[in-house]
Amino acid sequence: MIHILLLLACAAVIYLACEWFVNAVEWLGVLLKVGPIAVGTVLAAVGTALPESVVTLVAVLFGGGHQGDDIGVGAALGGPLVVGTVAYAVTGAMILLRRRIPVPAVAKSAAAPRPDPLDGTDTRRLARDQTWFLAIFVVKVGLGLVAFAVKPWLGLLFFAAYAVYFWRETSGGGEQASGDDLEPLKLQRGRPSPSTGAVLAQTLITLVVIFLASQLFVRQLEWAGPALGLSPVVVALLLSPVATELPEIMNAIIWVRQGKTQLALANISGAMMIQATVPSGIGLLATPWLFDTPLLLAGAATILAVSYLLVLFRTGRVTAPRLVFAGGFYVLFAVALTVSLR
Repeated sequence: MIHILLLLACAAVIYLACEWFVNAVEWLGVLLKVGPIAVGTVLAAVGTALPESVVTLVAVLFGGGHQGDDIGVGAALGGPLVVGTVAYAVTGAMILLRRRIPVPAVAKSAAAPRPDPLDGTDTRRLARDQTWFLAIFVVKVGLGLVAFAVKPWLGLLFFAAYAVYFWRETSGGGEQASGDDLEPLKLQRGRPSPSTGAVLAQTLITLVVIFLASQLFVRQLEWAGPALGLSPVVVALLLSPVATELPEIMNAIIWVRQGKTQLALANISGAMMIQATVPSGIGLLATPWLFDTPLLLAGAATILAVSYLLVLFRTGRVTAPRLVFAGGFYVLFAVALTVSLR
């Protein structure tokens, strides 16, 4: 019973911390004068994906040999799978839910129908991110099938790939994030323009809380696996990544609820780019980076899911139900993994 209560408590803490985090990171974008979309693709994504990269680093360096390598490589494969399937599905579900919320009578107008939350979404930019991700991820999976002397040094190329993406997102010029329509910083509710120190403090404190709560959530799932009769492999590839990617999912829920669907989608897209590069670079440098059947299944499911999303974004046919359908690739992976372990 105590484990279930801790799971619920951790989920609540992560959600509340994410509420404060997205509030702070939007103001951080204003202070740094980056583009409004870069707030999601870079600032929020780096913050919420950093804990997973740290987990991979700690696992491969201090995880005790082969077991640590397995955990680190599993995290590098499981993270992109969850973000590319579950996070998009939750976003689509939240959009559907938001459409069903009644519009206040004072806001109703026959001449102005309720806008679709996906209206104005820059699908071409999202398609470009998915193309980058897919190209990097295919190379990442391909390297897991072969062994050669210089393979570990290729990890540096993954870091370089993210550096290029980071530079492109933050130095694009043009429109900059504005604080005109932002909610006041929660640490300084009475001030229309918060201080730099307060923005940084709220950002860092919430990140620490998110990281600690996520790790405790993972520990409770490790208990739940054996209790439900699940093997360690199933827990590592199916349940643990959901916990570590919970901040990205919570951010998506919060931003869609606030009517900022573009930011929600940009945060997921940016988190996927980090997951495709930084943990992979660490894994290549510090482990043999060779995949077994469960890891190959995770890679295949991710490639299928992202290919599906890429078609939607490139053709401009993105709808909430179609985003929800992306979660089906995670279910497909879960079934395939279960069958392969029998």
